[in-house]
Amino acid sequence: MPRTWRSRAAKVVLSCAVTTAMAIPVVAHAAAHCITSPHQPPFSIGWANIYSVPTWMKQTTGTIDSEVAELKKQGLVSKLMITDAQGSANTQIQQIQSMIDAHMDAILVDAGSATALDRVISAACAKGIAVVSFDSLVDTDDLTAKIIVDSKAWGSEAATWMAKTLGGKGNILVLNGPAGISVSEDRRAGAMEVLKNYSDIKVLAETNTPYNAAPAQEAVTNLLFRYPKIDGVLSLGGALSAGALLAFERQGRAPVPMTGENYRQFLELWKKEGIKGWAAMQPNWLGAMAAYVAVQALQGKDVPLHVGVPLPIITDADLGSYLARAKDFPADGYIYSPYSQAIFQKYIDGK
Repeated sequence: MPRTWRSRAAKVVLSCAVTTAMAIPVVAHAAAHCITSPHQPPFSIGWANIYSVPTWMKQTTGTIDSEVAELKKQGLVSKLMITDAQGSANTQIQQIQSMIDAHMDAILVDAGSATALDRVISAACAKGIAVVSFDSLVDTDDLTAKIIVDSKAWGSEAATWMAKTLGGKGNILVLNGPAGISVSEDRRAGAMEVLKNYSDIKVLAETNTPYNAAPAQEAVTNLLFRYPKIDGVLSLGGALSAGALLAFERQGRAPVPMTGENYRQFLELWKKEGIKGWAAMQPNWLGAMAAYVAVQALQGKDVPLHVGVPLPIITDADLGSYLARAKDFPADGYIYSPYSQAIFQKYIDGK
């Protein structure tokens, strides 16, 4: 059972002699999980990144930097410590422990393992540190908050779109992110629950690659040589979709219906090739939101354990509006929606 720390304002009545009485408001503990005693701003924040090489992560770090800069202006944050575990969950555990030892006020985590980090995150919580997990989530609820975009629904909606687009039958490839990463595993689980209801849709092969176009292109190229008839590509990541479309193009194969993400190159190829497409978005500003949520918790404000963010969907009708902003994002980056502290607060409030 997760720990729940709930605080209430306390009033202490002091009686002086017989004639005077005074009610003095005293803040006992903050309302959020793990915050067992008051923290005084400005706060120190640690950003425990699993790896920094993928463009999604670089952009995410950019949103964290921007949010921290704004929080510094507000006098709420003093410093940001950033680590890079280079894909190793064990290294990430060590880096989080170093943040605990450095007495950071808050730690933001994009987890390299859904389960391996549980103990060190619980240790941080026990020290009164605000721990916020986002994107690739940890299993434990012994932390301050999880910022959740429903990855299982992501996979389910992608697979439902693919099944309807193919009329319930055909041969498909399924492209997954790295094995063991919760966001990848959850998207796949959601997709497979849908596909089991379509006996005439055959999964020819599945891949697991980093969320980068180059390895996805290589993997799909090999599959194109193996399978002469592919009717659709159920890609569960944006850079994976771009790599798949490049593989089809360079092998002289006609593109097929494809799912993906708000990866700029995929959206541009979607438009250029005129494919039937569908995409969802894991907004890069989840990192900025994690910083905001942590600071709200440290200030003694009530923060729910699970903070839901609606799953944004991109269809043909939305494609133009995203591409109109493409110049503002890296060529190998993700075109994400605008964000603000007001939007973050709305999601914290469950609105």
